[in-house]
Amino acid sequence: MSTRSKRLRIFSGNANPALAEEIAQYLGVTVGEAKVSRFSDGEIHVKINESVRGADVFIIQPTCSPINEHLMELLIMIDALRRASARRITAVLPYYGYARQDRKTRARDPITAKLVANLLTASGARRVLCMDLHAGQIQGFFDIPVDHLPGVPILAEYFLQSGLKNVVVVSPDLGGVTRARDLAERIGASIAIIDKRRPEPNVAEVTNIIGAINGKTVVMIDDIIDTAGTITKGAEALKKWGASEIYVCCTHPVLSGPAVSRLAEAPIKEVIVTNTIPVPKEKMIDKIKVLSVAPLLGEAIIRIHEDLSVSKLFD
Repeated sequence: MSTRSKRLRIFSGNANPALAEEIAQYLGVTVGEAKVSRFSDGEIHVKINESVRGADVFIIQPTCSPINEHLMELLIMIDALRRASARRITAVLPYYGYARQDRKTRARDPITAKLVANLLTASGARRVLCMDLHAGQIQGFFDIPVDHLPGVPILAEYFLQSGLKNVVVVSPDLGGVTRARDLAERIGASIAIIDKRRPEPNVAEVTNIIGAINGKTVVMIDDIIDTAGTITKGAEALKKWGASEIYVCCTHPVLSGPAVSRLAEAPIKEVIVTNTIPVPKEKMIDKIKVLSVAPLLGEAIIRIHEDLSVSKLFD
C-alpha cells in the first residue's frame, strides 16, 4: 500500500457511487468501506467499516435528486468521519443542490444555498470541492476553502475533437454569457445570446436572439438542464432563425419532470452532459452523450491532498 493510499481515503454515499469508483480507480485507491442505509422509520444510518484516524478523507456525494436524502447522507457521513478522528474531511459535491436559491428575489425568500454551506461547515467539512456552481458567489457563503472546477474545458475538448464547422456558441440567457464566451474562445467560435423572460419558475419565453445564427452550427451551453424548458424553447427559436444544426451541452443533467421527452422531441442533434449527476438508464435517450468528470476531480483531489495549486490545472 503506497503512502498516498494509506493517508488518502475516498468514500461515497448513495448519490453517485459509479463516479466515486471511477475517481478511486484514477487515483489508484479503493473506495472506503462504508454503509449508508435506512432504519425502518427512514432515518439514515452510516457505518464506517475501517479506521480513518489521521486520514485525508474525500466524500464524493453530489446533492442531486432526491436532494434532501443525499444532503443528509453527506452531513451524517461527515459527522461520522470527524468523530472517527479523520485528519481532514473534504466534501466533494460535483453538483451542489439548492445552488439556484442563492439570493432573495422576493420578500421573505430563504437563501438556501447559504444554509447548505452552513450545514456542511457545522457538520465538520474542512474543505469543499465542487463543479460549475450555478452562482460563483456561493464560494463566499463558506468560511472554509472552496475549490471550484469549471466544466467548460471538458465540453470544449469534446467539440474540438468532433470537428464541427461554422460554429456559434449560444448562451440561453444573459446570465450564462461568461460561460458561453469561455467555450467560444476555447473552440474558436463566435457567440450569440438568447434574450428570454421567466413569467414564473421553470417557465421561459424567448423574446429575441442577439447575434448571427442563420446557416450556422449552434452549440447551446448551460450549467444545468433541469426541466429542459429553456433549452428546448431556445432550440426551437434558433431553428426558426435559421440555425442549420443544434447541439446542446451542460455540466449537470438534472433532467427532472418532462425534460427527457422535451429533449427527444426538440430539433436538437446531440445533448452532451457530464456524469456529475448519474443519468439513469430510462433517461438515456440516443441523443444524450455523457462525458466523465472523474479524471478532473481525481486530479484536483491529488492536488488538494499534496497541497498543490488546483487552479494550475486550468493554466
